[in-house]
Amino acid sequence: MVEEKFAAVRERVRSELDMTSAISNEELIRHIEDVVWRSRELGHLTASEKRRLVRRVFDSFRGLDVLQPLVDDPGITEIMINSHEEIFIERGGEVMKLPMQFESQSRLEDIIQSIVGTVNRVVNESSPIVDARLKDGSRVNIVLPPIALKGPTMTIRKFPESPMTMEDLVDKGAITAEAAELLRLLVVGKYNIFIGGGTGSGKTTFLNALSQYIPPDERVITIEDSAELKIVTVPNLVSLETRNANTEGRGEISIRDLIRSSLRMRPNRIVVGEVRGSEAIDMLQAMNTGHDGSLSTGHANSTRDMISRLESMVLSGADLPVEVVRQQISSAIDIFVHLSRLRDRSRRVTEISEVIGMSGGEVKLNPLYRFRESGEAGGRVLGELESCGSFLRRDDKLAMAGIKLWPLQKKSEEAADEDRMEATS
Repeated sequence: MVEEKFAAVRERVRSELDMTSAISNEELIRHIEDVVWRSRELGHLTASEKRRLVRRVFDSFRGLDVLQPLVDDPGITEIMINSHEEIFIERGGEVMKLPMQFESQSRLEDIIQSIVGTVNRVVNESSPIVDARLKDGSRVNIVLPPIALKGPTMTIRKFPESPMTMEDLVDKGAITAEAAELLRLLVVGKYNIFIGGGTGSGKTTFLNALSQYIPPDERVITIEDSAELKIVTVPNLVSLETRNANTEGRGEISIRDLIRSSLRMRPNRIVVGEVRGSEAIDMLQAMNTGHDGSLSTGHANSTRDMISRLESMVLSGADLPVEVVRQQISSAIDIFVHLSRLRDRSRRVTEISEVIGMSGGEVKLNPLYRFRESGEAGGRVLGELESCGSFLRRDDKLAMAGIKLWPLQKKSEEAADEDRMEATS
């Protein structure tokens, strides 16, 4: 019944106004209000219900239709449209289906085209998969039929208006203050840091937080498929975004192209939003040719798995012996940070490891911190990121930056001593 009323009002507004002519948002809202308030069929609705209807009709013309209030809701972190009749959201880590839908498949297709059009992307039957973004920076993935069997599919990953800081993540229990301080020193000291984790583990959020430690007097180049990063502390910032091929198959600009171009832009650091394929070799070469302090992310289930995936990515774009690839990884990346989404849906840093070279043909790691679970209470996983008792071995970059790590290492050593005393008592 609600959908029928909405459709009737929308059709009446469309018939009474020339929607192809220039009309301001204020004029459109006033006309929709006039239609709603003088309609006898809607006389039983309360004032608040009428206001919601006015907003819904307005959003159907100028916004994202039924999605607009979901996009505007700061409590929603993910919007999943499986078809024009099926909409799910994630709120507080819980996924739920909503009792709403688009009026038709063609209406959903119109919304999709308006989204990709604003970022100069193309999606159609011949090119049915595309990544895009909304004006607020939310990430959008779209898959069209015949690939999507139910109909047009769209997934929107939302990000907070103000990027989370490392202090926010400490407050949420995602990382300890001690580990966060170590990472701050490593970023300032220009260590190359790679962030791994599964889908929805918070890699982009963590990368944003970590990037706020970059000194403001440096020049930073960010490279992404769809621009998501919000580095607000660096004035000398250049943000680059890939471009898909046009309908003729021309004009594609890949991450590999952008990495190569960025090397001629005098960057102090290069930040690659996510490494997925053969561009990994270009990223490693950039890290190995004087661009220290670079940051990137990738999908993996563990730090070891991330190293294996990087090997596979490099080998997909370069015919190199695997030993050479591992040597490239060990000399390019200084620190691996791994994030996990636990069973209580919380996102935590679960491992911080230092790369200390090669041993037996494998990349050798020095674990610095690991998450240790201590139980469960009220449905929440208890535990903390604890020191492994080992210290940073490759401290040459810290020394060059004039940074002394010993106070932090002394603190970690005292904590390790306490643990050993408890274990023996």
